Amino acid sequence: MRILGIIPARMASSRFPGKPMALIHGMPMIGHCYLRSKLCKLLTECCVATPDKEIYDYISSIDGKAIMTSHKHIMCNDRVIEAVNYIENKNQFKYDIIVNIQGDLPMIFPDMIVELTKPLILDNRVNCVTMADRVMNLEEFNDPNRAKVIFDLNNDIIFLTREPVPSIKKGKTDFDKFKHVAIRAYRRNIFSKIEKLKKMTPLEEIEGIDELRLIENNIKMRVVFTKRITETVDTIDDLQKVIKMMEKDPLINNYIIKS
Repeated sequence: MRILGIIPARMASSRFPGKPMALIHGMPMIGHCYLRSKLCKLLTECCVATPDKEIYDYISSIDGKAIMTSHKHIMCNDRVIEAVNYIENKNQFKYDIIVNIQGDLPMIFPDMIVELTKPLILDNRVNCVTMADRVMNLEEFNDPNRAKVIFDLNNDIIFLTREPVPSIKKGKTDFDKFKHVAIRAYRRNIFSKIEKLKKMTPLEEIEGIDELRLIENNIKMRVVFTKRITETVDTIDDLQKVIKMMEKDPLINNYIIKS
């Protein structure tokens, strides 16, 4: 089975401009994300998709694979679609599964990719999968940078939002709350269907969350839960938190390039 990992990354982040090249223990964040993803033996190929030559040149400098994409893309899935088409045309074959790994997830672990893709490999009724983790505290619950995930009894997503849901208006706060982890996987045939959904949907535009384009078009997406302690970088404060967390990271010495 051929599995393609694409890491979309751009310098023009509204919340943290230039964040893919922000240093974490001497290495740009995008380098951590790429090299950690590459450690996953399940991936046939892994590539960074970017509109920025600075990112492209850096990935090339560490002998990585990167392709230049359009500056026009607002949502990361659109950048991934462009990259997938380019790579498949170049290779002259199609992949079975596409994995979208956000470039602001520098603490990704290879086994997260394995767990994410497992439902697609084992159950042909599942076409799209994303990852979630428990919200750790009320501060995180109220943080609009952390997308919250609502799912049904089959673990299929109902909604994603930056608002604190489910409601705590009745005074209860001790129930499980879940946040989105920035990694998704798609069976290739359903990815072809997603390619045709070029127009942003109303809720996708409001929330700024790619998965909502699928949900609003009645495409089911399964959620799997990671046991890893990880963190997405959306702000300078997140970056400082990740730098601290990675001081004791068990994986970093397997790939870090020391000067």
